[in-house]
Amino acid sequence: MARFRKLLAASVALAVGGTVGSAWAATEIQWWHAMGGALGETVNDIAAGFNRSQSHYVVKPVYKGNYTETMTAGIAAFRSGKGPHIMQVFEVGTATMMAAKGAIYPVHELMKDAGTPFDQSRYLSSVIGYYTSTDGKLLSMPFNSSTPVVFWNKAAFKKAGLTAAPKTWEEMGEASKKIIASGGASCGFTIGWQSWSMLENFSAWHDVPFATKENGFAGLDTEFAFNSPLHVKTIKQLADWQKEKVFTYGGRRGDGNPLFAEGKCAMLINSSAYYSGLKKSSKFDFGTAKLPYWSDVKGAPRNSIIGGATLWVLKGQHKEDYVGVAQFMSYMSDTFVQAFWHQNTGYVPITSDAYKLTKRIGYYDRNEGRDVAIEQMSGTPTANSKGLRLGNFVQIRDIINQELEAIWAGKKTAKKGLDDAANRGNKLLRKFEKANK
Repeated sequence: MARFRKLLAASVALAVGGTVGSAWAATEIQWWHAMGGALGETVNDIAAGFNRSQSHYVVKPVYKGNYTETMTAGIAAFRSGKGPHIMQVFEVGTATMMAAKGAIYPVHELMKDAGTPFDQSRYLSSVIGYYTSTDGKLLSMPFNSSTPVVFWNKAAFKKAGLTAAPKTWEEMGEASKKIIASGGASCGFTIGWQSWSMLENFSAWHDVPFATKENGFAGLDTEFAFNSPLHVKTIKQLADWQKEKVFTYGGRRGDGNPLFAEGKCAMLINSSAYYSGLKKSSKFDFGTAKLPYWSDVKGAPRNSIIGGATLWVLKGQHKEDYVGVAQFMSYMSDTFVQAFWHQNTGYVPITSDAYKLTKRIGYYDRNEGRDVAIEQMSGTPTANSKGLRLGNFVQIRDIINQELEAIWAGKKTAKKGLDDAANRGNKLLRKFEKANK
């Protein structure tokens, strides 16, 4: 694998253009991002590959903090006339970016204006669907995309006489109780990014609306629908399961991951991007499986939706700079570059060719479960499973977290908590609608 990584890295460096030239006099392109640590190093590798592939432009990656900090810094810099060419924005900021009139340069327009070939059919529909206009044109370039999956402890399952992860929610409860009874683990499962995994993706996976107006894609006058009987049933079930330790809440983001990595919970529902980290921190073999679904819901399972971030191009730079930005966007979606990113981070590739290449070299045979996220997102998305486009959603997620935690703590019933979350969230949707009419 180490040898392949070196070969792939060499291919990444020559993926576009193929000519190594001096970059000392090249035009600088600023790329602000939120990837720290090892992810930031991989970002630097990709930028260095592009810089070596031609001599006219130099992409300079700049780490600006977490997603919220990066987005806030980028918007402030743009307003002062000192914004970057490219800014990484997490998926819940999509509606906010779209509402930034005159600030964004849609990717489909950029590629056309720069004369750079751009075939949108190459990209996974479940990935780019999140970032397209109502008429299907790509607004920003998907970058680090992931989706929630089920990680399961093989040793704990074996001790309970189980050989595979549960497929349905009914089986989740049954398997968890058997594992607890066998002593394989003290908890059945835990979750992370609960709004994303248990409401947003739950809705898409069951092909039911998270919000009206196609989850916001069809208009700003949308309202939340995640307090339906099906959603209430599910959240109530988790709250009830807490009493038997079938379910244990560990925190809002990746806070619950240690419960799984330390063997306390036999399963974890969280982002596929945590795979590499869990591999390093777990002392047992684990598998990766698709999300559970209720067996009596017609049309389930459908497809899951993505999390992560995308690359937005900001206006305000010299016209000739955007030729280089377009070349870099093309480079970012190259088969070898995407395969390199996918294999070294745990995020999914954004093109089908990158997935096919990774499969062809036997990567998934050596790394069981790394293709589950891609398979789970396969298929043609519906109006309910395309994604979300909701204003003020960063703040709304905080509201959802607060209400879910009130339910887990027994302070509210599932219905009361979800109703309150929907009502509070709708008020912020109306504020966003009023501000952007």
